[in-house]
Amino acid sequence: QVQLVESGGGLVQPGGSLRLSCLASGINIRDYGWNWYRQAPGSEREVVAALGRHGNITNYADSVKGRFTISKDNADNIVYLQMIELKPEDTAVYYCNGRRFFNSYWGQGTQVIVSS
Repeated sequence: QVQLVESGGGLVQPGGSLRLSCLASGINIRDYGWNWYRQAPGSEREVVAALGRHGNITNYADSVKGRFTISKDNADNIVYLQMIELKPEDTAVYYCNGRRFFNSYWGQGTQVIVSS
């Protein structure tokens, strides 16, 4: 049974940092491409970061480029999203997503609130 569990969200002041984690079980993360999405209240879910299956290709939404970094630890089966210089507009529920061919798995999300 595949399970993705996000953690690391919370309340942070503008300019602060957080590192989100996505612990995978039931799959080997090296076999999948990985994405982090976010969904703010009243908005559609949007992809903010993507990591290719081999870990050598990344893409970022323009709104987070230079501030967010997606990475993975194959040994621990964890995908990360390092976020720095956080802004109030980064407030959202963040979801990790693993994809391979026709399979797509989602975590339950972790809340990030950027506020003073």
